[in-house]
Amino acid sequence: MTFGNDILKGKVALLTGGGTGITGGVARAFAAHGARIAITSRKDESLIPQRQFIEENGGECFAIAADVRDYAAVEDAIAKTADHYGQIDIVVNGAAGNFLCSADQLSANGFGTVVDIDTKGTFNVCRASFVELKKSQGQILNISATLHYLATPMQIHVSAAKAGVDAITRNLSVEWGRHGIRVNGIAPGPIEDTEGIQRLLPPELKAKLIKKIPLQRLGRIADIENAALFLASDAASYINGVTLVVDGGQWLLGTRLG
Repeated sequence: MTFGNDILKGKVALLTGGGTGITGGVARAFAAHGARIAITSRKDESLIPQRQFIEENGGECFAIAADVRDYAAVEDAIAKTADHYGQIDIVVNGAAGNFLCSADQLSANGFGTVVDIDTKGTFNVCRASFVELKKSQGQILNISATLHYLATPMQIHVSAAKAGVDAITRNLSVEWGRHGIRVNGIAPGPIEDTEGIQRLLPPELKAKLIKKIPLQRLGRIADIENAALFLASDAASYINGVTLVVDGGQWLLGTRLG
């Protein structure tokens, strides 16, 4: 899909986990459509190539190392971004953790780590950005998943974490709508050009997975970029509290590959 290259002109977008993967793609798309970008990750080294790419392509990018599980670090990242750009209009919560593990083999620490990154991290960033978003009457986009809509074996930790993210999206859309803040989510299905799918999906299961998708293909990061651009634009100004599923209809047919 083609959007006007100025649809986010004048906006400042902060994206957690914005150095790589799906959120990295969204950061690049936002920059290409006029937004000034701030990206965070736990480690500086994952941010450097992204910042260089955005700047080499004519955009602005401010990179801050911050662990979303640490509320003080999140507050600091928000403050530095607001000081650097003078405003924050869009927050994208994309920091996440994932691995395959059956429930009977999953440690309490492994479960807790994913929930801390995905659910607690999402809340931390939303809460810390509230004052700036209230000033700008801005918006939040939470990157979720479809794993918890039915049941996904080997993914109880991520399913629980993303169910919490969806609850945060719905609750904040109601509580903060009166401040002019929109809160929405995006639930990607299987996205072919991500490290997660390449690492977690054995080649022999790829064909089976595609057969379970009504559109008969895996998604691309560009599909999520387009959804994010739409939700972040003025065209979606009356959309609030929605988690937009971008999965080709896959979740409707279930998650088992056998």
